[in-house]
Amino acid sequence: MPIQKTVNVNPPPFASKPRRKGSTQRTNLSIATWEGVPAIILQTLLGGPFLTGFLLYLGAGSRHIGFVLAITTFVNIAQIGAAYWMQRIRSRKRMLILFVGIHRVLWSSTGLIPFLFPKEWWVGIYIGVYTVAFISNTIGGMIWTSLIGDIVPAKVRGRYFGIRNTILNALGSVCLFAGGIVLDRFPGEMGFLILFIPVWICAIANTVIYCFYPDVPFERSTEQVFWRMFKKPFQDPSFLKAALFLAAWLLIQTLIVPLFSYVMLDLLNINYQTVSIITVVQTLVMMAGFYIWGNLNARFSNKTLLFWTLPIIALSCLSWGLMSFMPVLIALFLSHIFLGIGVGGFNQLAFNFTIGDTPKSERPMFVAVYSALTGVTSFLGPLIGGWLYEKMEAWPDAMNWVSAYGFQVGVGAAMLVLTFTLGRRVLLK
Repeated sequence: MPIQKTVNVNPPPFASKPRRKGSTQRTNLSIATWEGVPAIILQTLLGGPFLTGFLLYLGAGSRHIGFVLAITTFVNIAQIGAAYWMQRIRSRKRMLILFVGIHRVLWSSTGLIPFLFPKEWWVGIYIGVYTVAFISNTIGGMIWTSLIGDIVPAKVRGRYFGIRNTILNALGSVCLFAGGIVLDRFPGEMGFLILFIPVWICAIANTVIYCFYPDVPFERSTEQVFWRMFKKPFQDPSFLKAALFLAAWLLIQTLIVPLFSYVMLDLLNINYQTVSIITVVQTLVMMAGFYIWGNLNARFSNKTLLFWTLPIIALSCLSWGLMSFMPVLIALFLSHIFLGIGVGGFNQLAFNFTIGDTPKSERPMFVAVYSALTGVTSFLGPLIGGWLYEKMEAWPDAMNWVSAYGFQVGVGAAMLVLTFTLGRRVLLK
């Protein structure tokens, strides 16, 4: 005989209805989108061409800039330890707030360096604070990736991130344009001070919004021993081949792509506002790309679409060669249009690959191994690129074309060769 349930025939007049699962999911997705608003403002005003410009203002050279651009990926090695440590924490949400908060506070505090320290210390202190901030960020990013993978349902993941990234990059493009105008009208100390005021506000707001994230249950690894847990990704041939190939690809890509702003600002002597407009165009194209790649992701696999982003990124580098017979700005706009389409799709699809094509219980370690492999190569790329540009500065004036566009074309050609040889076998078969 089935168990009879008692029913309250006359519920209290003000009793609230239980929240439906669909409604809860929509609320969580909305929170995740709103959290990105202050994050993208902070990231835009502290990164990209403004990061390069601020480092040049502090007195950094191409090697310093290459190191700073590289360290954000190198510290991803720490995610391997974080993935193991995550199995023992009780609340992912609390640890997320802690580590993301440390990152936001430290990175935004770099704006105080010119006001607190002698000029000869500026670059060294910036690198130190920046490094600690991004060590904290890589741990927070690991937790966020695990948490957001559980918050966003798999069936809408590609489309949701496409829409989310489109919205946030629209806001980022506005910030890029406004920031460029500010730095052109108020060069030097005053301009950067104006930029850092909204950065400080957004650092606090972003940390507070994380408090509204749901602390969903965590499916832990089936392994308790670190070494066995660490071996899991290396025992998955499909994942490992793709991760190793993408790591090799990023080594070549980061020789030049992170230094695009440096070349425009320091070697081609293009002003901040023009660089900002170019970057805004890139962002607008990226926004459309996010939506298109997201919809395509509902029909095609992550790895198939990843493959087709690679020749587009290569075209971005090859386009620099157009300035040998065309106006410089036309070549730069074309390059950044290709970059927006390619890199936007690459980043979105690589993220979906790590959280969608990996076992849920072992996802943190798979993400950590991917991040560590690509982090090492993405660290070496800008360092080597910055060192090569430093060597090019000593070359005769007749060789200036090499640093202006020749190096970029060579890197783009190498990308195409790698894509249609090894990339085709790894990602399409």
